[in-house]
Amino acid sequence: MKGMIFDLKHYAVHDGPGIRVNVFFKGCPLHCLWCHNPEGISKKAELMLMPNRCARCGDCVRTCNYGALSQKSDGEVVADRSKCTLCGDCVKVCQREAIEIVGREVSVEEILNEVEKDRIFFDQSGGGVTLTGGEPLFQPELAEALIDSLHRRGIQVALDTSGYASEEIFLRLARKSDLVLFDLKVMDNTKHREHTGVTNELILKNLKAIDDSSGPPIWVRFPLIPGVNDDQKNLEQMAEFLVELKSVKMINVLPYHKGGVEKFHRLGRDGEFKVYEPPSQERVDSVMNFFRAKGFKVKQGG
Repeated sequence: MKGMIFDLKHYAVHDGPGIRVNVFFKGCPLHCLWCHNPEGISKKAELMLMPNRCARCGDCVRTCNYGALSQKSDGEVVADRSKCTLCGDCVKVCQREAIEIVGREVSVEEILNEVEKDRIFFDQSGGGVTLTGGEPLFQPELAEALIDSLHRRGIQVALDTSGYASEEIFLRLARKSDLVLFDLKVMDNTKHREHTGVTNELILKNLKAIDDSSGPPIWVRFPLIPGVNDDQKNLEQMAEFLVELKSVKMINVLPYHKGGVEKFHRLGRDGEFKVYEPPSQERVDSVMNFFRAKGFKVKQGG
């Protein structure tokens, strides 16, 4: 079994308890305007340019046999991605690692070999592996094979998901996981479509379904985006929905940051995102206190 990932991070201390290995699946059915991992949206490998590292030497341009790279008058390298075959020749000649092909096909066994390097940290910290992305449920065969293989080795698995998948796929993989990190963004359906490209009906249905089926514990992850979902109406609607779910053990408030903006530019996808102002710590604390007052355990980050 093989699939596409765009990163694998060792010694991760976010996205679940303890010390973890985070496996970033490539491909996501949502297109959130604030996405901080836009390289995880497309299921295909992509060319990423990093101008801040570039020496503007032109080696990559001269190496490309397909005319996909060129230089502006100031030496900045630009890409015509319609001509790029992702052969990787430009990556090999770049001395400053200013060009990268994001996304690689890997087997379950290759992932397991990387995970095993951190097993001692799992045992000491109560950690494990988090399947994230992107959206792991966008590659359900790889996700399920990996979950099963990790469990055979006695390694706990957290599934980080938007919940946007068929109920059959979602429930099957969520039930197999030891923890579900469920991203919940906007309660209003129209607003959700406007800011993520999809409606939230299936998302809310799946969250209710996994709770009804007495599945694993759930940590709800709430990305706090000023002007999008920080209004009192959305907070009240979210609390009202979640308070009925017995499996929700924590709400992780994730303050927006601008880390994804530069990534969109590096991928040549300017215009596919929106820049917001990060919330003040005072506002973050206020939102966290609101959920605490409703009876939830709350943590910033997670």
